[in-house]
Amino acid sequence: MDRAQLADFLRVRREALQPEDVGLPRGPRRRTRGLRREEAAALSGMSTDYYGRLEQQRGPQPSPAMLAAMARGLRLSLAERDHLFRIAGHNAPPRTGSDHLAPGLMRILDRLGDTPAQVVTDLAETLWQTPLAAALVGDEMRLTGPNRSLLRRWFTDPAARLLYPEEDHPRHSRFFTAELRGAYSRQGRGSRAEALVEELLGTSEEFARWWSAHEVSAPRVDPKRFCHPELGVLELQCQVLLDPEQAQALLVYTATPGTESDEKLRLLPATASRPAGAAPAADAIRPADA
Repeated sequence: MDRAQLADFLRVRREALQPEDVGLPRGPRRRTRGLRREEAAALSGMSTDYYGRLEQQRGPQPSPAMLAAMARGLRLSLAERDHLFRIAGHNAPPRTGSDHLAPGLMRILDRLGDTPAQVVTDLAETLWQTPLAAALVGDEMRLTGPNRSLLRRWFTDPAARLLYPEEDHPRHSRFFTAELRGAYSRQGRGSRAEALVEELLGTSEEFARWWSAHEVSAPRVDPKRFCHPELGVLELQCQVLLDPEQAQALLVYTATPGTESDEKLRLLPATASRPAGAAPAADAIRPADA
């Protein structure tokens, strides 16, 4: 670990970022060049004291998870992320299937604070969510291990299906299976996609039926209907921005202006504290919504 290089690199990258670059207000009395340490720490999900000690060449060696968080918080490119890992004494993570978010995607997310949006991998693992996305579908960034993948949860955990009306389930199953087939063809033998396919073939008869159809493309479920525990059913359009270099997609959910779903979407911020995975309340879905 090269403490001097690490400290200098973090300081230079922090000072190169402006508040507007990360969706923060500048304020009328701001004199700091670039971001403040406490701002960089908050963006990286760590304490100001911990981050400050790194810039002062003190403290323990950061773990790979902490380095990945700083790489996202400081909006580093892949090359800069790799450099950060190396000077901190770790091997750089593989770029294929990386959880690292491109700075361009992060800049877009910074400007979508009042919109449900999230970044997912080609295995439907959520890498980042806006607060309203978490209010809509649950805090998926808290998930770890194999259950990070919605493709796995869909076919193994009945609770994952509570988010969508039951009559929409077959279309989602068909689409998710085709998405996994695409990921498997891209990642190849020995990949995490292959491991997931083998697991689901052994545990889910439904998945096995859809898999045997060999669909490489299935109609996207759009508009999507979401069952919210307080607001009932919301019908939303899902706009997708692909980052083919890292096999990631930015999903942005919107409602047609003037519709009932648009009105419900405006009420979504008030429900942000609802626990993830909560089932819809029985009286939240009116007959007209079903």
